[in-house]
Amino acid sequence: MRTNKLLIRTPEGISFTQRLAGPVTRFLAFAIDLAGITLISGTLSQVLLLAAIVSPDFALAARSICYFVVTIGYSILFESLLRGQTLGKRVLKIRVVDAEGFRLRPAQIVVRNLLRVIDLLPAFYAVGGLCCLLSPKYQRMGDIAANTVVIYTAPEKIPDLELLFSGSYNSLRDHAHIGAQLRKLISPTEARLALEAVSRRAELEPESRLELYRQLAQRLRSIITFPEEALAGMTDEQYVRNIVDLIYRPTL
Repeated sequence: MRTNKLLIRTPEGISFTQRLAGPVTRFLAFAIDLAGITLISGTLSQVLLLAAIVSPDFALAARSICYFVVTIGYSILFESLLRGQTLGKRVLKIRVVDAEGFRLRPAQIVVRNLLRVIDLLPAFYAVGGLCCLLSPKYQRMGDIAANTVVIYTAPEKIPDLELLFSGSYNSLRDHAHIGAQLRKLISPTEARLALEAVSRRAELEPESRLELYRQLAQRLRSIITFPEEALAGMTDEQYVRNIVDLIYRPTL
């Protein structure tokens, strides 16, 4: 069934939704990116024209390869550097994320963009556009193969953090540089999941709560490492709370 929402749900019952970007928004983002790709390719093509003096056939082949590399490389580069966004996606406030709510892996970025060649067939995203229209989650061929979706990055509703963390001490705040690195590395979905776990703590059964925080703490520790002395005696739940505090309240 088609839906414009991506539902992220944990086995312990924590769930939240992200709004999926539809074909029109994605096409507009691509149009912006296409302008950048054309500019870069055009500049390189002018340089390669010099090769036509030696061999016209070589120059033609080089220009074709150049356009292919720029088209694929542009998206891979920007989606890697901007955490799932190209320049066009950033303007339209959308981003690529893992369809299951995990961090977007480099391999997923590469796969979805290599298959862009198929999505572009027979011309100007005909296959990709049709697939996106028919897919329940607005996925093109590259998205299906890489298990990714494109969502809006609209501002999320944040609970009253001052009340949530009132009177609590966060030893991780003594390592501001690591906190800043964490905010760059963590995906929006992972950050939101941790926030939901903390804000909806009272809704969980004790055993489910322990398991949820254990899994979240394990995932968060794989993203960033704090000194052992900062973690001494800290439970998984407190660790997740402190991480959420660092992400959503970077300065006090």
